[in-house]
Amino acid sequence: MNGKMEKKGNDFKKINSAFQNMLHEYKLDSKYTAMVIKASWEKVMGKPIASRTKQITLNNRKLRVKLTSAPLKHEMNMSKSKVIELLEKEFGKGVIEEVIFV
Repeated sequence: MNGKMEKKGNDFKKINSAFQNMLHEYKLDSKYTAMVIKASWEKVMGKPIASRTKQITLNNRKLRVKLTSAPLKHEMNMSKSKVIELLEKEFGKGVIEEVIFV
């Protein structure tokens, strides 16, 4: 039974590697990462922030977040390092270098 589980794990690694290579080859890795961040935004940041988020874009490891609340924008600008820390915890280091709240 243990051999079958190892085989499934290796198959998953191969499929994941092929998928990542395809994204890179077609220059879709940034768009895919942005899509994953958007889909996980509420989970990572919480419902109050997610409900006031209008748009999320990722370009050159810079995450741009458009918010509908000026006080929230100010608060988020004051906590950029915490936001990056939360995102790195969820998506890994190096995915996002900077967060820009507009």
